[in-house]
Amino acid sequence: MATHGRFKNPVEATLTGIKDLFRKQPLATRLRPEDRLDGKNCLITGANSGLGYAIAVDLARRGANVYMACRRQIPEAGEKVKKESGSDKVWMLKVELADVRSVEAFCQEAKRQQLVWDVVVLNAGVTPARSRLTPQGLDEMMMVNYLSNFIMLRRFLEEGQIPNTVFAPASLGRSTFIPRVLFISSDSHQGASAIDFDLLDTYTSYGVQKAIHNYSYFKLVLNTFAVELARRLQAAEGKPEVSVNVMCPGPVNTNIIRDAPWALRVLLRGIFTLFFNHPPKLPGP
Repeated sequence: MATHGRFKNPVEATLTGIKDLFRKQPLATRLRPEDRLDGKNCLITGANSGLGYAIAVDLARRGANVYMACRRQIPEAGEKVKKESGSDKVWMLKVELADVRSVEAFCQEAKRQQLVWDVVVLNAGVTPARSRLTPQGLDEMMMVNYLSNFIMLRRFLEEGQIPNTVFAPASLGRSTFIPRVLFISSDSHQGASAIDFDLLDTYTSYGVQKAIHNYSYFKLVLNTFAVELARRLQAAEGKPEVSVNVMCPGPVNTNIIRDAPWALRVLLRGIFTLFFNHPPKLPGP
């Protein structure tokens, strides 16, 4: 796959993140302590650590029924969220986003439990140091950062588990609350190659430098999907049936560099710790 991205290497991406910390980026609004989600079902992928964990704690504190979709730290991460948030309305669901069969099984389990989602936060992502094959012979970065999100949303929308009448005409919904889908993405998609849809399912071996290009590329694929999904979910009267949002959280000290080569990981971890935001300290959207 002949891709190029915004950054030439991980160090350049990290230095750009530090620069972004000092740019003025005023927010249109902020979450307030009194903003509540009492009784709302909220799904967060990759919620056992980092940004996903911080989101799970915050939503639990606001009264939401929090469902943490993770591949590990079950039930430990969920118990920590309960303790930190003071809420017992926290559940964990197992899913391996690099495996199509696991994603399908996760969707089937959510349907069996008759879960209807008010808020879906698609947070999980990976940046492996080199290409890795999934059990189905796909590229892991493509699968986790894009395709697993597509599969889950398609199932949830068509089954009416995210209430809408575009993909599920019989779906009646439960209230006037507009369901939300939030993609945690990255502005690294800027400058990425044009999408070659014929090659999305093609596996090509690559190393560290190509990995950073592909990360930008698949974030562009993800963002493009989000924009088109938002367009299709527009109701006739102009109000969205489902509110689809994409955000770049900016430079955050998470565990996304865990797969980097040892020396690079040590360097980046030091920079992340010194300069990047710790997830609970991020400003509200």
